Amino acid sequence: MNPAPTEDGRLEHYVSTAPFEPEAAETLTPEQEEFYRASQWRIMWWKFRRHRIAVVAAVILSLLYGSALITEFLAPYEVSTRDTSHIFAPPQSVHLFHDGKFVGPFVYGYSMELNLEKMKREFTPDRSKVEPLRFFCRGDEYRFWGLFDANLHLVCPAEDGTFFLMGTDRLGRDMFSRIIYGTRISLTVGLLGIAVSFLIGITLGGISGYYGGWIDNTIQRLIEIVRSFPELPLWMALSAALPVTWSPILIYFGITIILGLLDWPGLARAVRSKFLALREEDFATAAVLMGATPSRVIGRHLLPSFTSHLIASLTLSVPSMILGETALSFLGLGLRPPITSWGVLLNEAQNINVVALYPWLMLPVVPVLVVVLAFNFLGDGLRDAADPYN
Repeated sequence: MNPAPTEDGRLEHYVSTAPFEPEAAETLTPEQEEFYRASQWRIMWWKFRRHRIAVVAAVILSLLYGSALITEFLAPYEVSTRDTSHIFAPPQSVHLFHDGKFVGPFVYGYSMELNLEKMKREFTPDRSKVEPLRFFCRGDEYRFWGLFDANLHLVCPAEDGTFFLMGTDRLGRDMFSRIIYGTRISLTVGLLGIAVSFLIGITLGGISGYYGGWIDNTIQRLIEIVRSFPELPLWMALSAALPVTWSPILIYFGITIILGLLDWPGLARAVRSKFLALREEDFATAAVLMGATPSRVIGRHLLPSFTSHLIASLTLSVPSMILGETALSFLGLGLRPPITSWGVLLNEAQNINVVALYPWLMLPVVPVLVVVLAFNFLGDGLRDAADPYN
């Protein structure tokens, strides 16, 4: 219907109250409204939760890193405790029932014979020795985090009994306790190494991508020089250069810095490529025109734009650090006793004859595989969650 003209001959202004787009008039459900108003991090969390394997990996890593805080409490024995009567003793299985009766968690004691033909001690379970396990018990004394003395353990062997869940080594030390102690060192080496690597990679990559020109060319040539060296031989050369007179703590930090110094080029190039694209965006140009310094533009505007990518890169880089430390320690060029790490434990399994006779000495490789796979699955989940096109 056409609107009627007014007295002065002009047409009456008519505005239709009908919606221009029928879909726009539909009310949003609470779930839809929550999604549209959610922040980037919350959307990432929702997407990450759908990645079941990544969630399981995150739980496993959380438990492992949490156990590193209470290593002394979780280990049945102190790391250096020796039992010379049980050298190269095989793992003991935990049982609940004995002769059809419920006893609770217990192990069977050992019966030992000396085999003169094979020149080895042979241990067999003795079913007459039922040794119930004790929980939240008093055992070997230790110095918790180097702060105070304590002797409380989660689980202990029976009085005058043994509990070697993963057997013993050539000195009669409990392998399970030593693997637990090695968790603290091996996992923290990865974190400290990544801190060094990210500090160098983000700094040099950010400067290279933001300024460009001769600065970019210089940094890129430096990256190419570092990447041209074979990684493992360079690790070995730098590790061998550490003075033998250094204390275990200095060796630990030295290996950490070496791993970090050789892992930054890949991250630096990724940061440079991101900065080359982001520095031309309107928000970066506006910050420069408003007088922001280069450090502020980089730290407050460019880096937060791809923080999710950095987090995914971090979780995928930690396994290489752990494997690097394990490889160096296995070859005798990394951490050294009395420091206990998974690589140091595997160093004792270099002799194939020893492994053939005592295969439980290879058990420290199990946590290495679990942690590396967990970090890779977690990194895949974070990368998918951070991908805006996924």
